[in-house]
Amino acid sequence: MKHVTTKNERDRMMIEALIFKYGQLSRAEIHELTHVQRSEISRLVRELLTERRLMTAGRADNPMGRKQVLLRLNEEFQFVLAIGFDDENVLAAVLDLHLDMRSSLREPAVLDQGKEGLTGQLLALAHQALEKAGVEPSSLLGIGVAGSGLVNSGDGVMVMSSTVEFCQDFRLQEIFEKEFGIPTAVENITRAKTVAERELTMGEPVPDMIYVEYGRTGIGAGIMINGKLFYGAGYAAGEFGHTHMIDDGPACKCGSFGCLEAIAGAAALVARVRKAIAEGGTSSALALAGGDAGQITGRTVLQAAGNGDKICAAIMGLANLVNLFNPSVIVIDQRLSLVGPGLLDQLTRVIQRKALQHSARDLRVRFGSLGNEASVLGAGRVALDNHFEIPALKLPRFMIEDVKVPRRKNPTARTAA
Repeated sequence: MKHVTTKNERDRMMIEALIFKYGQLSRAEIHELTHVQRSEISRLVRELLTERRLMTAGRADNPMGRKQVLLRLNEEFQFVLAIGFDDENVLAAVLDLHLDMRSSLREPAVLDQGKEGLTGQLLALAHQALEKAGVEPSSLLGIGVAGSGLVNSGDGVMVMSSTVEFCQDFRLQEIFEKEFGIPTAVENITRAKTVAERELTMGEPVPDMIYVEYGRTGIGAGIMINGKLFYGAGYAAGEFGHTHMIDDGPACKCGSFGCLEAIAGAAALVARVRKAIAEGGTSSALALAGGDAGQITGRTVLQAAGNGDKICAAIMGLANLVNLFNPSVIVIDQRLSLVGPGLLDQLTRVIQRKALQHSARDLRVRFGSLGNEASVLGAGRVALDNHFEIPALKLPRFMIEDVKVPRRKNPTARTAA
């Protein structure tokens, strides 16, 4: 939790945080939410309006009494810079306080020059996005970075990545804060997409949901419990692709055997379908590949799954997630929507058949809707959430440290006669 040293600073930040959380509010509503004295709220709001951190937004439609003036955040006052990257692409964007994009740039990821080369690309693209948006770094209130790998969000470090092998101990927070001098939040790319899908596409965000990413190189899950991301003790929760499915199963790149990713990942599905065809089996994936088994790809396999091809049934482990976490919504990677509604129907039937009836009764399963920009939208939202966290007052030093104070003679003490 953030700490400040004065009540004035805390209350100013609290007003901004409430408007960020609830949208347009009147002074009276801020008083009801905080119980801060009305005169103090008026004084603080005047300061924030003078500094252009807040703007007026018309009047409320309250049925009785004088119409209250509504307040909103000034989306032109400050911005966030967001970066998303994996083993294929790097995306940089500048977003306003409503997460509307002011600029965005995308490049193929530079991976042949190691960590130094990728670092240079991330920073260069970040500067280019700021220049394109006409935004100075001093106008940033935060930076969000989302990377494909195991991320310790508390320390701002990418611990490792199975898709970008040199990204071990990748100190992204330190790199960006040194470059820009702006508070930086670092998040796993799947968790960032989870935040984006929940906050930007659901109207009223649900408290318990799971986002399932099905990429070219792996399967991951972002888990929301009671409206908060679930990290696990070592920030490693959500490694859905490495859940054990069968004994003596195929080898997985993680070093184990029988993992979901080794069974139902895109590369595994392609290998299975080609093997089945070579052994005389049939699959509509072959026709989609023009009759050439060598041309079967993850996309053709998933298209076949959407058409009901039993050989290509994918992500059977979704039922396990339902039994473990009992979410109200599962959001499937938007990229799979290209396969067609048949895949979604098939996955839903699998879940209803394999999960506990009570757990799956009211479950909704849908495709994501944010596409390629989900990573930067999520990273930007994480940066905003960090900035608008309501701070606590910092305790006096003597209450948190063993402070040594020299003993002095009390001048008022009585002396013996």
